[in-house]
Amino acid sequence: MNTHIRSLADAGAGKALMVVVPLLAALGAWGIWLALEDSHPQIADAWLGGLIAAGATAAGTLPVMFSQRLSERVQDTMFGFGAGVMLAASAFSLVAPGIEAARELGAGPWGAGMTVGAAILLGGAALLWLERCVPHEHFIKGKEGHDARMLKRTWLFIFAVMLHNLPEGLAIGVGFGGTDPMRAGALATGIAIQDVPEGLVVAVALLAAGYGRTFAVVLGMVSGLIEPIGALAGAAVMAWSTVLLPWGLGFAAGAMLFVISHEIIPESHRKGHEVFATGGLMLGFVLMMLLDTALA
Repeated sequence: MNTHIRSLADAGAGKALMVVVPLLAALGAWGIWLALEDSHPQIADAWLGGLIAAGATAAGTLPVMFSQRLSERVQDTMFGFGAGVMLAASAFSLVAPGIEAARELGAGPWGAGMTVGAAILLGGAALLWLERCVPHEHFIKGKEGHDARMLKRTWLFIFAVMLHNLPEGLAIGVGFGGTDPMRAGALATGIAIQDVPEGLVVAVALLAAGYGRTFAVVLGMVSGLIEPIGALAGAAVMAWSTVLLPWGLGFAAGAMLFVISHEIIPESHRKGHEVFATGGLMLGFVLMMLLDTALA
């Protein structure tokens, strides 16, 4: 009897947490936006874009509260879709505008390409360094990073997902901080669209790892909070100097490409559903391409 009462109390506390935490986060986010709106409108727009992406991640986790069934084929298709969106965003929303920005700053065709190419490699190297240094745990590969075995598994999962989401936030911030608002809006929209299935996959994977429904949903929501923080940082750096724009766009693209190749595509092909994962990737790529070229 006592055990039953305790479990009901825990469930009630978990549901209350799901209401209180988002409410407090929304109030804090609104306050930051108000503080930035007048003095730094581009940074305010980047913050809002990052918040929308984080909200999409949170929305994607909610179905787990009602059902934990999600086939491996569907998960791999969603992974592929997310990879396709990020791949097209890297090409059309970051690399191409980065080369254009370098040309506008006076670089020739080769100089512009080499500048953005160097920034891409730098972004990938930075993510590789973070992955080696920050302790984290993947759902499949296990623990990685310095002192990973000294931390609780929950924190390792959080760090792993945040490493995944950080490049998306940086890309949104750099987009709003340097490119035109329409193109930046298309980039933020595409990332938010792919964040919905990504949030669902993260929550389902947490369930499979042995966590409860409420905890899986809350942790999945928390994992998206790195995106507005990354967006804020990216936009702030771009606002500091326009000379950094090609470097910032290339850096964000390199970070995203690293995550696509190192994490998402291998995971989507691991269980034998390569055709569905590839189909999802192509659909995601086409959707993001249309968002960038037709709406921008």
